Amino acid sequence: MRQTWIGALALTLLIATLPVHAVEAPADDAAREAVTVGPITHLPLPRYVSMKASKGNVRRGPSVTHRIDWVFMRRNMPLQITAEYGHWRRVVDQEGVGGWIHYSLLSGVRTVLIQRNMLDLHLRPNKASAVSAQVELGVVARLEDCLADWCRLSVAGYKGWAPKSSFWGVDPDELRD
Repeated sequence: MRQTWIGALALTLLIATLPVHAVEAPADDAAREAVTVGPITHLPLPRYVSMKASKGNVRRGPSVTHRIDWVFMRRNMPLQITAEYGHWRRVVDQEGVGGWIHYSLLSGVRTVLIQRNMLDLHLRPNKASAVSAQVELGVVARLEDCLADWCRLSVAGYKGWAPKSSFWGVDPDELRD
């Protein structure tokens, strides 16, 4: 018994004398975000996905024994994954509403939700270029390329560029090609 107590005391003293930098977390937020990945998929968190199914139960916790809080009823709707647990993903929609959904109901196909009525889709990523189509508020479009402030979208056979600020489902600093 006496040796265990002395061993624990020696370990405590050893930990107390370790240099502070050996146990500190990364100092800046960017470094901390860069290492945030899901424990199951090892993909970045948070990240965007879409609904594969046309109906999906959203539960209070990550199992079928948890209560259903919501039912998402829109195929291709963009969602953001914020956590992972086994075969379950915690998701939120554009309003911040969500919960846990089974991974088989989700797709890696990227979509966005238009948040501006009669959004112009331009032929090039600038407001001076010609308009190829207009998209109504609430329409789900497929996300293609993204530059610093613009993304190329595809919806109902039409393609064009729109400012990132006019839809939900992409990070402001996200680039895609």
